[in-house]
Amino acid sequence: MTQRFEGRIAAVTGAASGLGRATALMLAQEGAKVLLFDRDEAGLAATANQCPGAVTVVGDASSAADVARAEAAARRDLGPVEFLVPAAGILGPAKAAIELEEAEWDRLFAINVKGPWLAARAFIPHMREIGRGSIVLFSSTAGLAGSPLLSAYSASKGAVTMLTRSLALNHAKEHIRVNCVCPGTINGPMAEAMFAQVGDAAARQARAATMLAGIPMNRFGEPEEIAAAVLYFLSDDAGFTTGAALPIDGGRLA
Repeated sequence: MTQRFEGRIAAVTGAASGLGRATALMLAQEGAKVLLFDRDEAGLAATANQCPGAVTVVGDASSAADVARAEAAARRDLGPVEFLVPAAGILGPAKAAIELEEAEWDRLFAINVKGPWLAARAFIPHMREIGRGSIVLFSSTAGLAGSPLLSAYSASKGAVTMLTRSLALNHAKEHIRVNCVCPGTINGPMAEAMFAQVGDAAARQARAATMLAGIPMNRFGEPEEIAAAVLYFLSDDAGFTTGAALPIDGGRLA
């Protein structure tokens, strides 16, 4: 493991589990000091136990007040944030878009789209202060191609892809880069939640088999594979890359 981020400061939302946790752990392993944010207090504490010097803030990624508390904690306890990873996200109901209740639609977009916008709004001023920064948002392969099973989720992640590109254009001259990763099916809480929505054990197995059949590499991804891509985008190695949306999906969209 290198020390690409030694002495540098990062903020990760959705850090209590899944891809957010994997990213936070890898950042800490490579020397970063990390602000960890999530509404799951126990999960957040478990992540922090593996991130020396981490600062934790319990809150809702879709709440401007909670994100402001996280920004203030980072500034007070760590210093200006150079790297931002708004990883908090939810899957939402597995049904056609017009079958969602209004509250379901609003919650999905509040967390998946408003959340990263709030985080960017809060932490980009830090990056302006230090004259550089890098942000990696979490889109999805469902944000690059439509999904009949997860229509509203797909719409929200499509918005994240375009938010990435817009932010990249907004801030390129300020030496602030903005990219996004677009995971396919990754082993972990979100995949488990998706399979849980399709029925009994037999139905879940059938759904998994169908999904595997569409992945040329014939397996699901691992959280650490996504985290490695996030850290590449954050790092100086990607210094000429901004506005990119990277599929990490075993070749499904190839």
